[in-house]
Amino acid sequence: MFSKRLADCVALTDAELYGKIKGLGDEPLHQAMLYACTGGKRLRAFLVMESAALFGIPDHVSVKAAAAVEAMHAYSLVHDDLPAMDNDDLRRGQPTVHKKWDDATAILVGDAMQALAYDFLTDEALGAARLNLVAGMAQASGAHGMVLGQARDIEAETRQLDMDQVMQLQALKTGALITWSATAGAVIADQPTPMLKTYAAAVGLAFQIIDDILDIEAPEGLGKTPGKDAAQGKATFVSLMGLEGARKRAEALILLAKGAVASYGSKATALQEAAEFVLTRKS
Repeated sequence: MFSKRLADCVALTDAELYGKIKGLGDEPLHQAMLYACTGGKRLRAFLVMESAALFGIPDHVSVKAAAAVEAMHAYSLVHDDLPAMDNDDLRRGQPTVHKKWDDATAILVGDAMQALAYDFLTDEALGAARLNLVAGMAQASGAHGMVLGQARDIEAETRQLDMDQVMQLQALKTGALITWSATAGAVIADQPTPMLKTYAAAVGLAFQIIDDILDIEAPEGLGKTPGKDAAQGKATFVSLMGLEGARKRAEALILLAKGAVASYGSKATALQEAAEFVLTRKS
């Protein structure tokens, strides 16, 4: 069920995202924007659309918010890869934007993708939820969320963090946008979000733990440069808990996530399977 639903969400989100960017024109900036958002698992888009489906929100409405979070995520990756940040040459198995073009283009692409995210969230299809979605995205992606997490990640290159600090960093850098995604459907439907927040927090933390494991194990097809955190001396879940301890923690988090949405019954099957996917992914 998850695989089919994910494929459907990917197709709808890509059509929305690429269509909007192609409609901007064919300048080098627009070409680089298309390149920046090509590929990826689209897990955040899936979480938006599937959380919306729980409340009967149709895909042609929720896809606007799904495209928004993927645009915001693309911006974060482009800027994170820059030499002044994480200094990476590879993303999703391809040269990073600043390598294929240059630093200035990458900065402008990130700026444009961030603005595009808010453009999607002001679409009339989202109705009265638009203001709450925009406000939530601003909190999740800015100085209270993802960007603060990125800042702390840079600081981690020069000081050793303990477990609580690493958890807080990742809750901001990775978890904030995942939580926005998993609760967006409830926001659109004007429904309470506590169970979905619990689900998202567990999935987001497990996602990062598996990321740290993959960074060490470096499976074929990882799509990015492995071993960078260890080379920079950063504290990670693996360095703090060991491989086996990290894996067991991720497994416990996935059980927590699945239980958090169990009250939705069979409507939550795809969300529960998505949590299992986070645990078993190889890229």
